[in-house]
Amino acid sequence: MRIINDLKIWEELRNTVYSSDSLGFVPTMGALHKGHLSLVHRSVTENDFTVVSIFLNPTQFDNADDLHEYPDTIVSDRSRLKKAGVDVLLCPDYDQLYPDNYTYKISETEFSKQLCGKHRPGHFDGVLTVVLKLINLVKPRRAYFGEKDHQQLKLVSGMVKAFFLDTEIVPCKTVREIDGLADSSRNSRLTPNNRKKAPLFYSILNMDLSPDKVIEKLQSAGFKVEYVEDIGNRRYGAVYLGEVRLIDNVYH
Repeated sequence: MRIINDLKIWEELRNTVYSSDSLGFVPTMGALHKGHLSLVHRSVTENDFTVVSIFLNPTQFDNADDLHEYPDTIVSDRSRLKKAGVDVLLCPDYDQLYPDNYTYKISETEFSKQLCGKHRPGHFDGVLTVVLKLINLVKPRRAYFGEKDHQQLKLVSGMVKAFFLDTEIVPCKTVREIDGLADSSRNSRLTPNNRKKAPLFYSILNMDLSPDKVIEKLQSAGFKVEYVEDIGNRRYGAVYLGEVRLIDNVYH
């Protein structure tokens, strides 16, 4: 596995060694878990080459404390990606990805204003901007995104179509622990007691009740509820356990 920090070096390799039409891409912010690795394994299976990026993107954080508390597991991340068969690990820094210092950005004006976007102003501007930059740099045939972040998945898919990008966005099912909790980098920040309680989020979200009744049950179980909303055939939810924010969605 090549580890590349310099985007100019990557561009040279992309045009020579990795010029295959079958190039898969998994963008991440690190702190990899089984959900990330499921995307990686699918890419490795479906493509000649797989590129994974690790870049902790500051423009999508509306809370500076949340950014600073994001887990740093780069050593174990590298080991797991190498074992998974990744060809290139791309690790650019802020100055390379944002030579304009984020004066240019991508904004979606409808769905990004709902759910997480309503409670985290500017979040999806940062997500869409960095994903567009990375797709333009990697030029993958396929890029893999998890359904746990379903709003993000829909917005990225919409952006790719809107800007005629020659990349297929491949949705991948949410990976869960045995108790139902969706895998997330934030789970490691849960206290032992809250980790035991956390699976109730998924369980209650699945109940055949109105969103208001689901909110009542979550609050009674000790969650601070940010939102529970039904849109289309999905029920979306975001809650806090202590200082840790959890999101999930289910078919409804």
